[in-house]
Amino acid sequence: MDREVFQEQFGLLGKSDAIRQVVDKIMQVSKTDITVSLQGESGVGKDVTARAIHGLSERKHNDLLIVNCGAIPEGIIESELFGHEKGAFTGANESRKGYFEKADASTIFLDEIGDTPKNVQVKLLRVLENGEFFRVGSSKVQTTDVRVIAATNKDLWQLVEEGSFREDLYYRLDTVQIYLPPLRERPEDIIEIFRKFVQEFSSKYDSVFRGFSDEARELLTSYRWPGNIRELRNVAEQLVVLEKSQFIDAERLQKYLKGRQHEGSPDNLPMVSDVNEKKESNYDESFSKRDRELIYRALVELSSDIGDLKKMLANFLYSSFSSPNKSLAALPEFSSAGMESAKEQLIKYNPNVETPLGMRNMPTQVADSEPEIFEESTDIENFFSSDEIPSIEDTEQFLIKKALDKYDGNRRKASEALGISERTLYRKLDQYGLA
Repeated sequence: MDREVFQEQFGLLGKSDAIRQVVDKIMQVSKTDITVSLQGESGVGKDVTARAIHGLSERKHNDLLIVNCGAIPEGIIESELFGHEKGAFTGANESRKGYFEKADASTIFLDEIGDTPKNVQVKLLRVLENGEFFRVGSSKVQTTDVRVIAATNKDLWQLVEEGSFREDLYYRLDTVQIYLPPLRERPEDIIEIFRKFVQEFSSKYDSVFRGFSDEARELLTSYRWPGNIRELRNVAEQLVVLEKSQFIDAERLQKYLKGRQHEGSPDNLPMVSDVNEKKESNYDESFSKRDRELIYRALVELSSDIGDLKKMLANFLYSSFSSPNKSLAALPEFSSAGMESAKEQLIKYNPNVETPLGMRNMPTQVADSEPEIFEESTDIENFFSSDEIPSIEDTEQFLIKKALDKYDGNRRKASEALGISERTLYRKLDQYGLA
């Protein structure tokens, strides 16, 4: 099936590189029975993506079964998923099939998988491994042929580290991971999606949408959309119903952006000028103010990126040179007088390195081991000693590649060396096409 036809059929709108990568991966895995894990913030369309995967699969003739694990009380979730026998507990007046039994020969979508209790996680693992389960109150093994799609807006690996999610289940669910980007990471898609929703609601409510001004268009694309596509859809519906037959300008639109922030806000949401202030200012002044706001937001984001990059570089260098046979002294930049400065930077940015305030000291081999030839030093030296300053994107790609090479493709170790979460590493691999 053609990509554009597929996107139109299943509502996966957008032409950005980010959504194209998602669609390509969906089309690759849909025909198989492989377990898929969807990750992304609330409102990015994980349910739509699950429907698309099922709709393109060989199981599409049977209904997709959607289960919100976070909405089922802990006391009955096992019964809901696997069923129960008559008399298994108070109120069990008859035998009942669970969701996995009902989804036999079809697909089950487990939304908010991170909210399942650990005793249920054990049984989920068994179903994923061999399709076997027990009804509550029964010792008879039941079997099911079901394809599982799981979704979460949480960092599952962080839950593993906290002890609330089983590590073996994490790896079983992580067979194929699809990261669904938030709207703020693909602003070029916002207008297209918004127009689609407006057409849908205009037809539904027999209303006429008169369009919106350039300022309103700019506000639509610069707003951070904390609720993502769900919030965009709600705003479109409100405008069609409450602003019926009205031309939408920035002032009207602002009333419906619940997450907007005024100037001076410390977070990274867009700053919106006061409406009365806009009325009093002339066009040149308001345009200049918008320019300053856009530049400020860009600087905030750039500062955050640079901070992350410093941590990645420091973590990677520390992990690379802290083994017994490798030394920072192997690089000219870190020899003799520069060693103390390098150690200070590593201490500053590496959370595993302890400071003189009672924490562990730097490993002695970093400062005391004899200089040895380090095979990676040439690549690193060449990359950072060039007269041309590499971009943040190039530097991130370089560090990610070096970390994966160093650990033979082990993404968990690579993410630890870079000082980022495994989820962030997966997102970077997708972003740069390194997967």
